[in-house]
Amino acid sequence: MTIAEVAKKFDITTDTIRYYERIGLIPPIKRDKNGNRIFTEIDCNWVYYIKVMRGAGISIEKLVEYVKLFQMGIDTIPTRKKILMEQYETLEEQINKLKSTQDILKKKIDGYEERIIAYEKNKLNTKNKLEG
Repeated sequence: MTIAEVAKKFDITTDTIRYYERIGLIPPIKRDKNGNRIFTEIDCNWVYYIKVMRGAGISIEKLVEYVKLFQMGIDTIPTRKKILMEQYETLEEQINKLKSTQDILKKKIDGYEERIIAYEKNKLNTKNKLEG
């Protein structure tokens, strides 16, 4: 696949893909005789993985660290797993906070019209009493 095809497939810019390659988030991409990047399925998997992890809020620095460890081989498996577990826990905390906020909003939305109508009726009654 070309860089344009990969960018379209994963809905990211070609500049982003070049940046990911430049900083080591994806392994160096092989090139054809004209110097154009040719992405293999494995390369695409890296792009997808990085996109998903970034979408989850994982920092570029953590991802660079993970990729470097991956490239160092199987001796780094425990360290890589630790990084993934830490990121999972962080993501789980974020999800719990969002869920809590969602629950608050749901309570606010449920019965919203009734509460607003009651408030406005009360406000109107109070105004009428003051004027009357």
